[in-house]
Amino acid sequence: MGSGIRRGHGPLLPTACRPLFRMKITENQEWYLSLFQRFEKNLDGEVTSPLHKIRKAAIDRFAELGFPTTRDEEWKFTDVSPILKRSFKPALRGESRNLTAREIEKFNLGAPGYPRIVFVNGHYVEELSNLPALENGIRIGSLAAAIKRDPGFVEQHLAVGTRRATPVYDDNGFTALNTAFIQDGAFVYIPDDVVVETPIHLLFVSTEGGTEEVAPLSQPRNLMITGKHSQGTFIESYVSLGGINPAPTYFTNAITEIMAGENSIVDHYKLQHESEKAFHIGSLYVRQERQSHFSSHSLSWGGALVRNNITVRLDAEGSECILNGLYMVTGRQHVDNHTTIDHAKPHCTSNELYKGILDGKSRGVFNGRILVRQDAQKTNAYQMNKNLLLSDEALIDTKPQLEIFANDVKCSHGATIGQLEEDAVFYLRSRGINREAARTILIYAFASDVISRIRPDPVRIQLDEILLSWLASGVPAEKR
Repeated sequence: MGSGIRRGHGPLLPTACRPLFRMKITENQEWYLSLFQRFEKNLDGEVTSPLHKIRKAAIDRFAELGFPTTRDEEWKFTDVSPILKRSFKPALRGESRNLTAREIEKFNLGAPGYPRIVFVNGHYVEELSNLPALENGIRIGSLAAAIKRDPGFVEQHLAVGTRRATPVYDDNGFTALNTAFIQDGAFVYIPDDVVVETPIHLLFVSTEGGTEEVAPLSQPRNLMITGKHSQGTFIESYVSLGGINPAPTYFTNAITEIMAGENSIVDHYKLQHESEKAFHIGSLYVRQERQSHFSSHSLSWGGALVRNNITVRLDAEGSECILNGLYMVTGRQHVDNHTTIDHAKPHCTSNELYKGILDGKSRGVFNGRILVRQDAQKTNAYQMNKNLLLSDEALIDTKPQLEIFANDVKCSHGATIGQLEEDAVFYLRSRGINREAARTILIYAFASDVISRIRPDPVRIQLDEILLSWLASGVPAEKR
């Protein structure tokens, strides 16, 4: 640990954790437990709220779990020790420099009229957000404001995850830590029978870097609830301001929960383009009701160490789930995608495609789990992970898995790892295309299979431009 850890300042555990003194509390945990004490003192009367009981239960769980290590099966190929070597603390609102609308204009996705909720270093910024007049009971805004306005409604959906019997913070130390510090994030509610045709953009901008001892931490908590027969599209993007030399070091630990109501249609897009020295742990929990349709599109091409967790539970008959992902890494970047599709009820369908492009000395991890429970008869599930290695030093660990406890199902999975086909390169070169351009064309074709599945035309066009830009600058020419 860096020198940012404080020692010898009295008990570091909050009151809620005192029964856990028998456990071995590491220096990493002590740092965050001491931060929780300060956080709790600044809550004033909120410490008696039901939400704070959730926070206390989560910090207890964090003290018990600690941070995952490579000895944990789910984290076998992702070493989080680079995160633990530095102390992180929440960036205070007054510490963040003021941004202008022009500075964040380059991060806009889609058409200019899309509703936009902006967070800078984890803090909601109203003047940078673009929230139109809302009708039909739609709510879009800050989670902190929603908790103040209607705490009972928010709290009955928050930290539930995919199963009420197993709260979100039971998963691992990172989810427990985020839950313990729940304060703000994005909140969207779409009532029954309401269709929101315009995508809603959740923009998280990091502007500050840290020292060798202490760096900024942001822990947004996002909650989206869609009612019966409703429809909504959400774009969640995590970006760095850029133009900062050296690249800023910071840590984003984010959780998003989505409740898809009966016969609803929910499309979710996550774009992760953090600083090249940033750390990003993001978790998405989705619970689907009868006849609901949910699709997820995850795109990662930034960050030094990135972990994306997606857990979807098809909790009623007739639900459909689509998971698409694209990760593009180079240098020494590390990206880990862990997905779980839980078929809990019969007559449900899931389709998953994740693709990876790895160059330099980068490393990728894909662990896709499809669980078909005993009562989930007539399940139809498909999963595929394809990886393209552009360097002899790039590595990928892929583990598609099926756990089937029903006997009347149709399930398949697979994974491929390969390099560019020399026959295809030769074919393009025989048509007068040089070798570097031929490689770029083939890489683009491989990646565009995922980009082409994005529904909103303006978003798909912009992401296609980002892909072309990454190919032009992020992938070096083949060494000759």
